Amino acid sequence: MVEKACKKCRFVVSEGSKCPNCGGTELTDKWSSYLIVFDAEKSELAKKIEAKLPGKYALRIKG
Repeated sequence: MVEKACKKCRFVVSEGSKCPNCGGTELTDKWSSYLIVFDAEKSELAKKIEAKLPGKYALRIKG
């Protein structure tokens, strides 16, 4: 399955049609570059993209 990024929170979703992070349903396969967050509380980059949970986040979402 193609990984899709949530347009609301950038969380990359591997399966399903709903984001497990924010509950959003607007997913796109038009994304590039990603950041893997292990500890959202300690990561400065995670704070910058407002990541709350560990996981993969898209850095660029097109359209």
